[in-house]
Amino acid sequence: MCVLVLFYTTIMLDKKRIAIFIDGGNFHHLVIKKLMISELDFNFEQFVLFLVQEEKIVDKWKRYYVGTVREKEGDEYSKQSMSRQNKFFSELKKENWQLRTNKLKTRIEKIIVDARMQNYEKLKSINIQEIVYERKREKGIDVMLAIDLIVGAVEDIYDMAIIVSSDADLLPAIEWIRKTKNKQVMYVGFSIQNNNNASKPLYSMIVNTDIQRVLVETDLKCFIK
Repeated sequence: MCVLVLFYTTIMLDKKRIAIFIDGGNFHHLVIKKLMISELDFNFEQFVLFLVQEEKIVDKWKRYYVGTVREKEGDEYSKQSMSRQNKFFSELKKENWQLRTNKLKTRIEKIIVDARMQNYEKLKSINIQEIVYERKREKGIDVMLAIDLIVGAVEDIYDMAIIVSSDADLLPAIEWIRKTKNKQVMYVGFSIQNNNNASKPLYSMIVNTDIQRVLVETDLKCFIK
């Protein structure tokens, strides 16, 4: 049984209007992959309620930002990925989440096999000169999130923004809403040890926000269904 308590609640979040911003792609790489689960296995609603406690989430300002998967003709994996994502989106909508999406862009990338690569001689010996692969990237998600942050502050929609993202590109928007509109920002980061590829909180987000919450693996396992 998991018991998580945020002791700052009655002081720091007293009667504040809260807006939630989750960077889905960032969360996937920092949490979902490290826990070796899928988004469907994670209870986002309970996760947010834990962060907000008893305070009010502003209507239509519980937002999830992510690139959408597209089915590639003849590719069964892309078909299954799109099906899983659509099911996940349906689950979020049932809990009144606002989905903010953009298409994932596919880019062909190439790695030249040379002395900079470990064991490159073995690849050369079997006549592999380069490695070509597809890489999917989110385009415009950080911009979309930053714009929503600013619009919500200008229209005085919220008192505090809870940002679940370790994307440094959000820092200019965060600085603006704090200094210009006197809004508070909570940064939620993660520290998960996973061999040589650990998730770590972003220092620049820690020093440029009002409240910081760094969750570890045992904290996050409380929200696995």
